[in-house]
Amino acid sequence: MEDPVLFVLAVLAVLGTPGPTNTLLATAGATAGLRRSLPLIVAEAAGYTVSVITLGLVLGPVVAGAPLLAGALRAAVGVYLLSLALRLWRRGGAALATGAVVTPCQVFVTTLLNPKAIVFALGVVPFGAGRGVWPPYMLGFLLLLVSVGAAWIAAGAMLGGAAGRRGWGGAVPRVGAAAVGSFAVLLLVAPFLR
Repeated sequence: MEDPVLFVLAVLAVLGTPGPTNTLLATAGATAGLRRSLPLIVAEAAGYTVSVITLGLVLGPVVAGAPLLAGALRAAVGVYLLSLALRLWRRGGAALATGAVVTPCQVFVTTLLNPKAIVFALGVVPFGAGRGVWPPYMLGFLLLLVSVGAAWIAAGAMLGGAAGRRGWGGAVPRVGAAAVGSFAVLLLVAPFLR
C-alpha cells in the first residue's frame, strides 16, 4: 500500500481496533494511570517492529505457502493469550496495590504475537515495493502507533478512574483478562467454525 493517505487510514483502522495489545494498554491505564503506563508504548513499538519486519521480509512468504505452519502459529498465539488472561485474572486484584498489573514484557510479547502484525506485514507496509520504499512507511507506522497507543491508555485511565470512584476498581483487571481471554478463544476456535 504505497498511497500515503490510504496507508495512514489503514494503520489507524487496524491499530484502533480492539485487540490483545490495546486491551493490555487500556488495562494498564486503568490500573496504573496515564503517566505510569505511557512507557508501555515503547514495548508495543518494539514488538510490532520485530514482528512486522520479520513477517514482511522473511516469514511472510514461508507462512503463505505453509498453511499448517500458519495454523500452528495461530494456536501458539491463542495459548499464550489464554495464559496471559489467566495470569491477569489471578494477579489483578493483588497487583492493583502496586500498579503492576501489566508489564512491558507482557506488552512486548503480546504485540510480537499479535495477529494484526500479519495484516501490517502482508497488506499495509509495502515490503514488496522495492528496497528503499518500506522504511519511511514503517517509521510512519510507528509514529501513528504512539498516538493510538496513548489514546488506548488514556481511555483506560478515564474508565479506571470512573470505576475506582464507584468502588469497582478491582474489577478492571478482570475485565481486561476477560477481553484478552476472548481474543485467545477466537484465535483457537475460529479455524473450526469455517
